[in-house]
Amino acid sequence: MTDNIYIQTENNDKLKEECGVFGVYDFDGHDVASTIYYGLLALQHRGQESCGIAVSDTNGPKGKVLSSKDMGLVNEAFTPEHLEKLKGDIGVGHVRYSTAGGSTRENAQPLVLNYVKGTLGLAHNGNLINAPELRRELEYTGAIFQTTIDSEVIAYHIARERLNSKSVEEAVGRAMTKIKGAYSMVVMSPRKLIGARDPYGFKPLCIGKRDHTYFLSSETCALDTVGAEFVRDVLPGEIVTISPEKGIESDTSHVLKPADTARCIFEYIYFARPDSFIDGISVYDSRILAGKFLAMDSPVDADLVIGVPESGNCAAMGYSMQSGIPYGMGFVKNAYVGRTFIKPKQKSRESSVQVKLNPIREAVEGKRVIMIDDSIVRGTTSDRIVKMLREAGAKEVHMRVSSPPFLWPCYFGTDVPARDQLIAYNRSVKEISDLIGTDSLDYLKIERLEELVGGKLGICKGCFTGKYPMEPPAEDIRGDFDK
Repeated sequence: MTDNIYIQTENNDKLKEECGVFGVYDFDGHDVASTIYYGLLALQHRGQESCGIAVSDTNGPKGKVLSSKDMGLVNEAFTPEHLEKLKGDIGVGHVRYSTAGGSTRENAQPLVLNYVKGTLGLAHNGNLINAPELRRELEYTGAIFQTTIDSEVIAYHIARERLNSKSVEEAVGRAMTKIKGAYSMVVMSPRKLIGARDPYGFKPLCIGKRDHTYFLSSETCALDTVGAEFVRDVLPGEIVTISPEKGIESDTSHVLKPADTARCIFEYIYFARPDSFIDGISVYDSRILAGKFLAMDSPVDADLVIGVPESGNCAAMGYSMQSGIPYGMGFVKNAYVGRTFIKPKQKSRESSVQVKLNPIREAVEGKRVIMIDDSIVRGTTSDRIVKMLREAGAKEVHMRVSSPPFLWPCYFGTDVPARDQLIAYNRSVKEISDLIGTDSLDYLKIERLEELVGGKLGICKGCFTGKYPMEPPAEDIRGDFDK
């Protein structure tokens, strides 16, 4: 693996997925590494930079943890031989895309921490907004950091709080009073599996069960993959502790009123897999609904509705259902190109967009096409996709976007960049349309966002409105320790 070159495709205009976490505890004592592997495969869409698995044998020597992590995709990083060596009946896994902390092997998770009370394995999805000050505080008391990621700050605080706590779950609760921001995490202690979600519920986390095995997962689709039954979502602010003695225990002392929660709306628009349910809402239904709303609010005469694969497809189907305009396949996506690949050099004729997508001339030629995508960030990809459709013979290209325009950065684990890099900042919709070369352009109305989640869940709209559920940092802290 060390010879592989992983180059991030920075000018790809898509938002990057967040991260995925997966935890398993088999009360019958069977090895869980291969089950974690399949869970991570199902969560691969949440991060393709690095991945890892850490396991422990609850009947073996206390504190012995076996772990393996590497850069790249899950099926590249783990062979049957790797998994065979990872003996243990409790474990956590992680797939990563970096929003804070560089793309290096050191920053791959899970993190394993040996300390006076034993060993912790931790996998985390999200971004802390007070990581720099917490890190400085730890450094001034002698802590030495091996990584540049927020997760290590969380792990240190749990370990430190554990010295004055009766249990690991109490230490997690005490750490939660200090850390601020977005996090869903799974923590493996020698005899317990713990899941925790930040009080706002930015990131998803759910519980599953298969016979005498319990699961914690970022998304329900991974539970389906391993044949587990969905038990319930972890509540925003809840800490769940799973052990053979007590089953699932719950601490809701950090839980806010439902109206104060703020889930990342992009889980429903783009990040999550469409076959997942998050907090009782079908991701597929949310995307179909977004397309229907676009057809109601921004109609246009056309011959064909297409989606930009994969994330635009469901919304395109919704637009077609509502408008009666036929839905078709306008692009072929190369399924074998991940988020990280060796990018064509600037001088070469290969386009990094066309390596991934190619229009189907027979489908679009001579047609007035409505193209649906989930977002436009910098606009660098949208203009090339529009150009490709025109070169394939599309008579008109009308773009509809199943989210409102990005006007503000995100500090909670999604890589929405600084305002001056956002195409919608200081530009009208007409000006953006002219820049990317469409005949017309329109976005999902901001008032529609609550309706995407049935009007009953608190959501974060900070990247559209600049109004965040908590005070954002005064400076952009993302990737702060890589500078």
